[in-house]
Amino acid sequence: MPGPPEPSAVRRPSGLTRRRLLAAGGSAVGAYALAATGLPLGARAGAAPVNSYEAVPPAAALHLQSRPDLQIPGLAVDVNKGGTAPGLIFAGPFGLAGAQNGAVIADDSGQPVWEHPVAGREIYNFQVQTYRGARALTWWEGSLSGGHGVGHYVIANQSYEPIAQVQAGNGLQADLHEFLITAEGTALLTAYATVEVDLSSVGGPRSAAVENAIFQEVDIASGRVLLEWRSLDHIPLSESYWAVTPWPWDYVHLNSIDVDSDGQLLVSSRNTHTIYKIDRRSGEIIWRLGGKRSNFAIAPGAGFVWQHDPRRQADGTITVFDNQGAPHGGPQSRAIVLAVDEQRRTVSLRSQYLHPLALQASSLGSVQVLPNGNIFVGWGAEPFVSEFTASGELIFDARLGSGYQSYRSFRLPWSATGEGQPSVAAAQAGARATNIRVSWNGATQVARWAVLTAGSAGALRPHATQARSGFETAIQIDTVPGRLAVLALDSRGRTLASSATLEL
Repeated sequence: MPGPPEPSAVRRPSGLTRRRLLAAGGSAVGAYALAATGLPLGARAGAAPVNSYEAVPPAAALHLQSRPDLQIPGLAVDVNKGGTAPGLIFAGPFGLAGAQNGAVIADDSGQPVWEHPVAGREIYNFQVQTYRGARALTWWEGSLSGGHGVGHYVIANQSYEPIAQVQAGNGLQADLHEFLITAEGTALLTAYATVEVDLSSVGGPRSAAVENAIFQEVDIASGRVLLEWRSLDHIPLSESYWAVTPWPWDYVHLNSIDVDSDGQLLVSSRNTHTIYKIDRRSGEIIWRLGGKRSNFAIAPGAGFVWQHDPRRQADGTITVFDNQGAPHGGPQSRAIVLAVDEQRRTVSLRSQYLHPLALQASSLGSVQVLPNGNIFVGWGAEPFVSEFTASGELIFDARLGSGYQSYRSFRLPWSATGEGQPSVAAAQAGARATNIRVSWNGATQVARWAVLTAGSAGALRPHATQARSGFETAIQIDTVPGRLAVLALDSRGRTLASSATLEL
């Protein structure tokens, strides 16, 4: 299969040395070894590569006085040129041993807006979808078993309250890779089942465990399974590029589902390097794009391997996160936009988007076309998120905390009241002052904080106001009150919520 164009030269970004990169938390196994390349960064052939880039240290863990239970790092922002699409950044950081995993919403400064830690579990595919006509948060939550997940899906409202928990049907466990709410009130989701299969046709034993990749369409309200599709019924073992293993062989590894413009389904199989178009009623394969049995002539530069997140766009193109990269032999991972002609069965490369550090994501990853035409890329196993203009200029780039990854990452509009009520910590600072720390996890509309104070008795009265500054705002007042509380105010000065009253 043709890969991306070969680099004409390999350049190291100015100021980026191996020592500085490793000190900043860079991988020692070659993730950044190529640094910048001569590959075109943007949508047009010949676009200039980025050759001046400073590696950003990973985001530091939070140490919040008002919410010491929240510790997941936000983002360390290295590039923010302006011109980004409206919205906040959504990620599901996981992977650092002994540290918190969970969901994070962050702003363009890298400051968290909402943190949702989970103990002993992981969160994948954290995003905003529409449920019952309203914007809602959705995510998969559970534990890993080999290359897939065992858990359930959560739907939460704009106050961060879970309003639905969705399971796979027919006795299966919900897998992490996809949970897509459709306009019909159904959900497309993934699952796996281990079965015994004769692998002698592909050089394996006559009886071996194989992962049967499954997707279902489930009615969310009733849990009724409307469609169940199993890979072994449709995809021959011989299509896989994944070496036969002694443990359950994951020959397909289904990792995304999308509703095509005609209502049929686009399904991504990482281990066959193929996007399958599937009839939504019968489950039959309509065509294959990529892999050993592709129905399309694929132009140079338009091939992909070990891919994630194919999505049909409004203009008919298909976006793909093409993992390429180590350990798969490609020069670097990339986000690509493919021009697909289903009548002539041809595919060509419309555009590609490359990170200046030549990131090589061995797994995970996502590509999102934003309303203003920008491209937002989650680099999966590499802990970066980036936003490009359509022409290829890198205008935003940030890094997760050291040791963290995120399956997919998004930029999405989101407006919400905070979770619960504002949290406050206060301590006396000398004989005549008090230091206050205040936050409200998840609130997007707070502009200022108003401090109310009182003696040991009597009503609380306004004492001072201060503009919100990041997730946790520090306020110092010139008194040592007996009691205090803090109000969250919006941009018009209206009270959104009050903290509990602290006794000092």
